[in-house]
Amino acid sequence: MPQYCGVVDGLSIVEESIEASGALSVLHAAVDELNRRYGTADDLSHFNVDELRSPRGTFLVARVGGDLAGGVGVRSIGSTPSSVGEVKRLWVRPDLRRSGTATTLMNAIESRSREMGFVQLYLETGYAQPEALALYRGSGWGEVENFPPGAYSHPNAYRFAKYL
Repeated sequence: MPQYCGVVDGLSIVEESIEASGALSVLHAAVDELNRRYGTADDLSHFNVDELRSPRGTFLVARVGGDLAGGVGVRSIGSTPSSVGEVKRLWVRPDLRRSGTATTLMNAIESRSREMGFVQLYLETGYAQPEALALYRGSGWGEVENFPPGAYSHPNAYRFAKYL
């Protein structure tokens, strides 16, 4: 049963198990889009969806009128729950892009991350995602050279961090 998180401008956001159909749909859509933008990627070899399960992480799913709109996850960096996390797989349905959905999801995952005890978050994106670069640069995320120990980062990625 998903945990209710809130409704913002008609967008309902719930915390869902990564095994739930909404979370899985978002995860697969995000991976599909990454593969289309970058070619077949081996990113999943460095990403274990189990890390998006409590207590190490969580996944938020957004819906509009009951229809899937997008989602985003966060996981703890390192082998045990810690105060440092990584945002994973922000994805918004193409027809809802530039509507504020991504910003609302990012605000929600930052809020939920604070509740989970995270004090700093990291994320990465790539050259083929200019809209993501603009979103992060415009919403208080600072570019960093490296990720902390225990976190994989693609060698060509743009890396960002934010204190909560």
